[in-house]
Amino acid sequence: MAGAAIGVVALFLAAASFGVNANTDSNDVNALNVFYTTMNSPPQLTNWVSQNGDPCGQSWLGVTCSGSRVTAINLSGMRLNGTLGYNMNQLTALVQLDMSNNNLGGSDIPYNLPPNLQNLNLAVNNFTGTVPYSISQMVALRNLNIGHNQLSNINDMFSQLTNLTTLDLSYNTFSGNIPQSFNSLTSLKTLYLQNNKFSGTIDVLTNLPLTDLNVENNQFTGWVPDKLKGINNLQTSGNSFNNGPAPPPPPSSLSPLSPPSTNTPPPSQRPAVPSSAGKDTPAKDGGKHSKLGGGAVAGIVICLLIVGAIVAFLVIKRKSWRLSQGQDPEQNEHLSPLASGLKHMKSIKPIKIISTIGKEELQKTVSMSLKPPTKIDLHKSFDENDTTNKSISRKVSLSSITIPAYTVADLQVATGSFSPDILIGEGSLGRVYKAKFGDQKVMAVKKINFSAFPSHPSDLFVELVANISRLNHPNLAELAGYCSEHGQCLLVYEFYRNGSLHDFLHLKDERSKPLSWNNRVKIALGSARTLEYLHETCSPSVVHKNFKSHNILLDGELNPHLSDSGFAGLLSNQEFQESSENSGYRAPEVTLSGQYSLKSDVYSFGVVMLELLTGRKPFDRSRPRAEQSLVRWATPQLHDIDALDQMVDPGLQGLYPSKSLSRFADAIALCVQPEPEFRPPMSEVVQSLVRLVQRANMTRMHESQSRRHGESGGDYEF
Repeated sequence: MAGAAIGVVALFLAAASFGVNANTDSNDVNALNVFYTTMNSPPQLTNWVSQNGDPCGQSWLGVTCSGSRVTAINLSGMRLNGTLGYNMNQLTALVQLDMSNNNLGGSDIPYNLPPNLQNLNLAVNNFTGTVPYSISQMVALRNLNIGHNQLSNINDMFSQLTNLTTLDLSYNTFSGNIPQSFNSLTSLKTLYLQNNKFSGTIDVLTNLPLTDLNVENNQFTGWVPDKLKGINNLQTSGNSFNNGPAPPPPPSSLSPLSPPSTNTPPPSQRPAVPSSAGKDTPAKDGGKHSKLGGGAVAGIVICLLIVGAIVAFLVIKRKSWRLSQGQDPEQNEHLSPLASGLKHMKSIKPIKIISTIGKEELQKTVSMSLKPPTKIDLHKSFDENDTTNKSISRKVSLSSITIPAYTVADLQVATGSFSPDILIGEGSLGRVYKAKFGDQKVMAVKKINFSAFPSHPSDLFVELVANISRLNHPNLAELAGYCSEHGQCLLVYEFYRNGSLHDFLHLKDERSKPLSWNNRVKIALGSARTLEYLHETCSPSVVHKNFKSHNILLDGELNPHLSDSGFAGLLSNQEFQESSENSGYRAPEVTLSGQYSLKSDVYSFGVVMLELLTGRKPFDRSRPRAEQSLVRWATPQLHDIDALDQMVDPGLQGLYPSKSLSRFADAIALCVQPEPEFRPPMSEVVQSLVRLVQRANMTRMHESQSRRHGESGGDYEF
């Protein structure tokens, strides 16, 4: 009896001891369960299970714990396939994730990665698409290796990764310039960019503390900076670098107010004496000094004072004369540059004026004001919290634009002299024509309508082209060329043969096929990623301001491509408001104040999602009055399952998963909230749609496995 009691006690103690060691954090368990499932439940991962389990207490293969938290996962070279889990952001204690040398991927790297990683290695897999922006928030990250994949797009997302010491992006298909935020990688020692399609210069790397740099087999041009030539392990072959002497660097103290288009140095950098006076003469103390003595300096100062007094006298006399004539000089819009500069004297930056400048140059210099110019800044954020225009517009030269320039003659031939027969679209910015070139290449030509402007803004068009050509995302309509000739301003885009989403949804005929549910989700996700790029990757943020289904173009595989990005500065808010096409997409605060922002873009995106869900137009006068406004009609029903089923586009014929539909509706409800502060950023919208897609994929995988084993499908969450 006593022996039995002792045995029971021992068994209890053993169980209690196991329970202490087995207490893995529930969020970690859940994340690893999902991870195991999305990797298709590989049998080689001993002790792993798809439900519950105890990663720390049961010693799951490759998992390292500290207490109850999972701190490291190392599954390199385990012949794994599938993808990463969609909820790995729950692994908040994870500092190392090594999934290299497997067959993971076939899609984008999931957005929801562990947020506190110090080492992330996803090299030698099959990941495609875009590097997730969530990596930009991993401020503790020291080593990042995503080389040897099929990734094609990388955002300008490195400004916060100041602890990163090793970065490997090699053997992918990245193109375009090196992201400008690389200059924030102040701890970077090792950088591998080889075997990609990067172009432009590598000047952004100049001041990094690199000891190991490989940029081989890209499309770089320009010169290898002298500072980089001192790196012990430097590999640059397979590019188009110039081997001749590099041009001198631009002056480091160039005033931001100095016009960049002139070759004359600003006053602060000009020599104080003519070049002929540059010789030195021995001084009495054995040193050297300039021939310009104290008397000469005093003379210059006196001359300047006299000039200033004369100018002030003339202005005062002019003002008194105007007052005597009953004119208010403050209201006159035709002041000379000199008088205009004196009028804004409080905002003029002190400028050192030298004796060698002429009258015209003096006028230009004195009238430079800190007040921003009226030229439109195309990348200005219209966020309501940023009401001041702090940027100084600058001229952009044609030589800085790398996309092809077409002639008017080329485009006239390709469009049949802009024949109305090949007109494929028209909006407030101009008309779009289908163009067919001699090599049978089909493009779309947008003819910008500048008639509403008081004068021809050729400089504005060049800046527009330069800014649009710098935008780089796979879901943006690709700008392939431009034409600025004979007073014409035209943009040449890739042609997307399935037209706009608006036409696909609302201009149906007997031959048209309705979009499947999967394609609708794909279009929503691709469009969301584009807005995320414009809002959260571009610096400063780009407000689209004209987001609608007309501007979502569909290629042959029904992938979305957002057009008219970068055009927000061309037309006033009032002109956008007056457009009838935009009536159903305008956020409430835009209707009230006329001010667009990042959050008004989010609202417009929610309206497009409603179009995808219901197949209805945002505003339809042909419907009963209570149903004319899509948002007003649909919003109260988004959380009612029965009503939601009644709202779905009849063209889907019931072929959609109800739980996926419900999650889609949840995302819509957040986006179209009337108060802008309660709408989510686009990165959160992307996350919710990614989770929807991944859960749906996991469900289909389970159902496929069940059919292979002769089991019923069951009811799976997705």
